[in-house]
Amino acid sequence: MQLFPILEFDDNDDVFIRPESHRTDLPKIENLVITFFKEVVQELLDEGQIETYLDLKGENDYTFYKFKDDPTLLFHGGIGGPLCGGMMEEAIGLGAKNILFCGGGGALQKMPVGHLIVIREAIRDEGTSYHYAQPSREISVKESIVEKIVTGLNQLEIPYVVGKTWTTDAFYRETKNRVLRRKTEGAILVEMEQASLIAIAQFRNVKYGAICYAGDDLTNEIWDSRAWKSRKSIRSSLVSICKELVKTL
Repeated sequence: MQLFPILEFDDNDDVFIRPESHRTDLPKIENLVITFFKEVVQELLDEGQIETYLDLKGENDYTFYKFKDDPTLLFHGGIGGPLCGGMMEEAIGLGAKNILFCGGGGALQKMPVGHLIVIREAIRDEGTSYHYAQPSREISVKESIVEKIVTGLNQLEIPYVVGKTWTTDAFYRETKNRVLRRKTEGAILVEMEQASLIAIAQFRNVKYGAICYAGDDLTNEIWDSRAWKSRKSIRSSLVSICKELVKTL
């Protein structure tokens, strides 16, 4: 018996609740974009570029949308590994096999707001990933997926960096000491989902990658929001980019 329950990984899939499709009459759709940009989803709805594919009702209602010009799903992800991971599980139950995430995070290294970061690995400072993968300090995106994302960004002539993120459950506990440790480990971003989603994708044997943009700044003594959530053009463009790149995974 492990000293800490979080380290008691069990790869047995004999579970009580399964993430299979809530609807069996819908056509299976393989490509999925997860975005944290609620206003972009609303803009796409207003412009008639997406339509409702499935409403899931529960304590946290959410909607899968489908692009009208190609069979790609889109949803506005919930914050944190448990919620966003559960939503992704249900998407996999709907047939998703190629998944691309687009969001933002706190910059741990000096870089301009809006600069794109292709996630290569994540420091597992959260809980969900430990239910899907053996305990380890880090978990990595499959290199073939990273290469395909990089190839796509190069073709589009979009600047980016490839790097490591720090995934934590507690954004109010990003202390200066912990930030310094993660920077020393090579993390260039901090967010709340990537370690969880990478682990889930690997457990379910689906293709998963993530592109985040540098948002608020944690490189100085005082936190700077840099108004990162209002960067509308960056956020809209990133969803469009991911819609195209997810097909290449």
